[in-house]
Amino acid sequence: MSAMPQLLVPMVDDLSAFGQDPWWLVLIKAVAIFLTLVLLTLFNIWWERRVVARMQHRIGPNVHGPFGLLQSLADGVKLALKEDIIPKAADKVVYLLAPVIIVIPAFVTFSVIPLGPEVELPFTDRTTPLQLTDMPVAVLFVLAIASIGIYGIVLGGWSSGSTYSLLGGLRSSAQMISYEVAMGLSLVAVFLYAGSMSTSEIVSAQDDLWYGLILLPSFVIFLIAMVGETNRAPFDLPEAEGELVGGFHTEYSSLKFALFFLAEYVSMATVSAMATTLFLGGWHAPWGLVHVWPGANEGYWPLLWFFGKVMVFIFMFIWLRGSLPRLRYDQFMAFGWKVLIPVSILWTVLVATLRTINLQGGVDRQYLLIGAGVMAALFVVLMFVGESDDGADAAEEDPATRDAFAGGYPVPPMPAGGAVRGAAQPLRFDTGSTVRTAEPAEAGVATGSAEPADDAQPDGRDTDG
Repeated sequence: MSAMPQLLVPMVDDLSAFGQDPWWLVLIKAVAIFLTLVLLTLFNIWWERRVVARMQHRIGPNVHGPFGLLQSLADGVKLALKEDIIPKAADKVVYLLAPVIIVIPAFVTFSVIPLGPEVELPFTDRTTPLQLTDMPVAVLFVLAIASIGIYGIVLGGWSSGSTYSLLGGLRSSAQMISYEVAMGLSLVAVFLYAGSMSTSEIVSAQDDLWYGLILLPSFVIFLIAMVGETNRAPFDLPEAEGELVGGFHTEYSSLKFALFFLAEYVSMATVSAMATTLFLGGWHAPWGLVHVWPGANEGYWPLLWFFGKVMVFIFMFIWLRGSLPRLRYDQFMAFGWKVLIPVSILWTVLVATLRTINLQGGVDRQYLLIGAGVMAALFVVLMFVGESDDGADAAEEDPATRDAFAGGYPVPPMPAGGAVRGAAQPLRFDTGSTVRTAEPAEAGVATGSAEPADDAQPDGRDTDG
């Protein structure tokens, strides 16, 4: 067998455990996944509000239910009872289908995530894997289904008949497509090492060593890309309130808005589960625990390890939202196309080269670690090396000769900057007994003079009205 087939397919996918379940067991698994994601969403909303409140020295929800745990449920009931408004200019069919298009893929992608090993069902002698299904290209299936959600966002923004919603939908589509490229490239190294695109086989390949350690650059790139993919802060640019009000779902209300809200939090859980599966060993127990407790990876205990790792990523989402400001849109897109994607390509080429040499027996593991360290250092350097700031050069120019509209940005500076078209006019305002005139100072700060105006009446009224 040649080197290339050994590189791409060093093992045969063993998927014989799947496709053997009766229809009722498949239905039970599907319903269990649906209920798990819904309950996880309710918990994550409460947890996010409590953690952010703690970071901001507030209390957070603490009234509805013990510790406020029923606050998310109360918010869902409130959304369901709100008035359902459809804009007059909306395309009603597409407007109603858009939330459904975005929420269904968010649930479907979880169907190929392995939650645990094969277990014996209670009260029966049947064994089944703790996974709905699997396939030889399961990871590609996740990427393909997740990309369908972009259509729901774009169609929701377009069908609303609002300029703000349309701009939010276009911005979101460009953002998600850009970061899906980096996310897909970061997974190539995992495929090369696991020799499979099956999620269950990737988890089995990490029995001894997690890929998040030996493929650290891929792990970091995936973490950044998954935050951009889910439109979460600090990358929630499609929902930037300052310029787009609420983004693509500005014109939505009631249950339709709740579906958008649900899809966001389910997508958070899905990408967190993907990161756990591909880089942190999936449902395997934390490293070293199996040597102390041999049964840590047997039975239903792996469910605890899996969801524990998922909640670590969920906490990372919450921590980023409460600590980092929103990026500017052009900076965010430039970071994706000029930093993440080139680094992903270089890292993929390096891993493929070293993997090929290693399979042929020409290089030991030491060179692989050296190459990984070099790429990690290059990634860190690219993270902190930015482009030249043109604004600093513009600030050194003479304010009187600077064109406020240069560069294609039709937003003039504030009057204090002294760079408006035409001469700055004095500001006139009545103080009760005199008319004060504020002349713009040379430093850009307005100063006032309290001299009486010629056209002022003794009672302080201006004859000009």
